[in-house]
Amino acid sequence: MPKVIVIGAGFGGIAASLRLKKKGYDVEIVDQCLDIGGRAQVYESQGYKFDAGPTVLTATFLFDELFKLFGKHIDDYITIKSLNPWYQFIFPDGRKFNYGGSTEEILCEIEKFNPADKVNYLNLLKESKKIFKIAFEDLSAEPFHNFIKMASVSHHLVTLKSYRSVWSFISSHIKDPFLRQAFSIQPLLVGGNPFDTTSIYSLIHYLETKWGIHFAIGGTGALLKGFKKLMLEEGIKLTLNTSVQEIIIENGFAKGIRTKDKKIMNADIIISNTDAAFLYKNLIKKKHQSISAKLKVKFARYSMGLFVLYFGTSKKYKHIEHHTIWLGKRYKELLSDIFNHKTLAEDFSLYLHRPTATDPSFAPDDCDSFYVLAPVPNLQASINWNEEGPKLRSRIIKALDETILPGLAESIKVDFYKTPEDFQTDYCSVYGAGFSIAPLLSQSAWFRFHNKAEGIANLYLVGAGTHPGAGLPGVLCSAKVVDSLINAA
Repeated sequence: MPKVIVIGAGFGGIAASLRLKKKGYDVEIVDQCLDIGGRAQVYESQGYKFDAGPTVLTATFLFDELFKLFGKHIDDYITIKSLNPWYQFIFPDGRKFNYGGSTEEILCEIEKFNPADKVNYLNLLKESKKIFKIAFEDLSAEPFHNFIKMASVSHHLVTLKSYRSVWSFISSHIKDPFLRQAFSIQPLLVGGNPFDTTSIYSLIHYLETKWGIHFAIGGTGALLKGFKKLMLEEGIKLTLNTSVQEIIIENGFAKGIRTKDKKIMNADIIISNTDAAFLYKNLIKKKHQSISAKLKVKFARYSMGLFVLYFGTSKKYKHIEHHTIWLGKRYKELLSDIFNHKTLAEDFSLYLHRPTATDPSFAPDDCDSFYVLAPVPNLQASINWNEEGPKLRSRIIKALDETILPGLAESIKVDFYKTPEDFQTDYCSVYGAGFSIAPLLSQSAWFRFHNKAEGIANLYLVGAGTHPGAGLPGVLCSAKVVDSLINAA
């Protein structure tokens, strides 16, 4: 059988390996981590378990598709549970907004803030559905390495007013200032500033309404165990704890890889699930790259960085939902500090994940497991994380202790954190960006890193930096694009 090597065992690489295995290829995944999952690693300490991320599952049919390729069903491997609410927003004045469930439930929550926004939300949802049908259903699994393809859909981009930002789209419908914040945070889930991200990403509203938000019992680690079992059953080889130094290219064709321990592995096809910008910066010699690829790397604008604080408590906070968005007093100004000024501000907004709300196995009895994610500038900023990391950790704990998690400081039994420097070191993320390049209109479709490598044959790309973009639905769809580009063995 012809050989495929997949560099990187993130969800994009996992999906690509399964799809190519189904087509009859001999598939081997090579990853520098000790286990599959890419950024979705699992940490355990003193009886507490922490998912490194991602923690929000939607469009779960994309997972099930991969099992069905082999006549199997995901329910035999993984238990996935729907959540309600999807997120609880907590505003600076203490008010709460439960987002999720049925449309009627969401409208009831909206009425608490501004009854007039009920009909506005319904109009927003209708427009989000229009965007979803074109951008997700029609185009998310379509290749865009040919500019003619881009030109052929340009009228859709104009019709959908994709030149607008997500914030502009939301503000054209929703009038309440707090609800505007709640309905515009979705770009942050894929690394973008709501004030810059193309309104195409407003499709997320309808996507969430259509499929809801879910959690895999046992966490993302359990999801990965299910996929690992499937891959081994189907004969996919896993070569872990192995870093790739270079992609070997001869006469314009990718022929294999060279690992950092100087081992050469030959292949007929290479699929890269490493960060797309890192791929071109570090794994491919410049003489093999096309001008377009070099320009994309040179002028790329990257997503924000992430400061992720993990902690386990000796008490349970039963009033805290599975997913909480804790918003600070500044919104636009804080985002401008992060994305534009590259400044680490004293204040912050937070995403709080409490898996023990759904799955008590994440902590000892009567205890809780948490992670808190704070958007921060990426490593293009001059921030000394050795100094600022402990300070930010203390500020976050103090803020949560004084608001929604009283007694937190005294109840923490274990804690640690990750900064953008860890993302750069552990995941080969350029500038430690949390989601590769930012989801701007100028970095979408043909303007994003192509799924079919630019100027190099037999090399393909999946993952957050490629079309259609970041987030689990995006990276899983990137594997569908590559699947459409490669013939059966």
